[in-house]
Amino acid sequence: MDGESEPVSPDEHLATCAACQEWFAGAERLRRAMLLRPAPAVPDLTAAILERTPAPSGEGWGLRIALAVVAVAQLGLAFAQLLGTAGGHGGLHFDHESGAWNLAVGIGLLAAVVRPKTAAGQLPLLTGFVGVLLVLSAGDLAAGQVTLARLATHLLVVLGLALLYAVHRSHRDRGTPVPAATADGTSTSGSTVDAPAPARPRPRGSRRQAHGRHAA
Repeated sequence: MDGESEPVSPDEHLATCAACQEWFAGAERLRRAMLLRPAPAVPDLTAAILERTPAPSGEGWGLRIALAVVAVAQLGLAFAQLLGTAGGHGGLHFDHESGAWNLAVGIGLLAAVVRPKTAAGQLPLLTGFVGVLLVLSAGDLAAGQVTLARLATHLLVVLGLALLYAVHRSHRDRGTPVPAATADGTSTSGSTVDAPAPARPRPRGSRRQAHGRHAA
């Protein structure tokens, strides 16, 4: 049937074997049915698939570049404090402590530029720091204990926090598919196909023995 060469011609056997003749006839009918059967018509889902495809990983570089600039400026401020060129305001140890903190903030912001998923872990710490810093700075400014020039150095961490949140949100939303619209304009987000799978019950923890780990 496929036109392949055989070591022995089956024609002589088919001429005398009724069982093989019946099988061969059925095989020919099946082959003709498969070759002549038209392909089922399917809708063109190209537009819907492209609409629901997550954004490419290259998007969001503008925010990450801006965050990198702020991180480099934060590192510059930290090194200026650590090297004693920024002008001390509370003693050598205080400048070293403040410089170490600014250095850590700059390194954290750079880590979020390289790996945006690390931004989520930095947000609670920086949000608490910036919130307390703004309240205390406002009180110190009202009492005349600090100048605007000194407060201007805190703008870097405030801007870094805003960009950190923007990078985190952009990275989080990048993997979320957009609900596709059907022909009548309705969204398919409520369909059972797109619904998340029910969460599996967490297995109860059991203390594994050493031989169990070895076998695993």
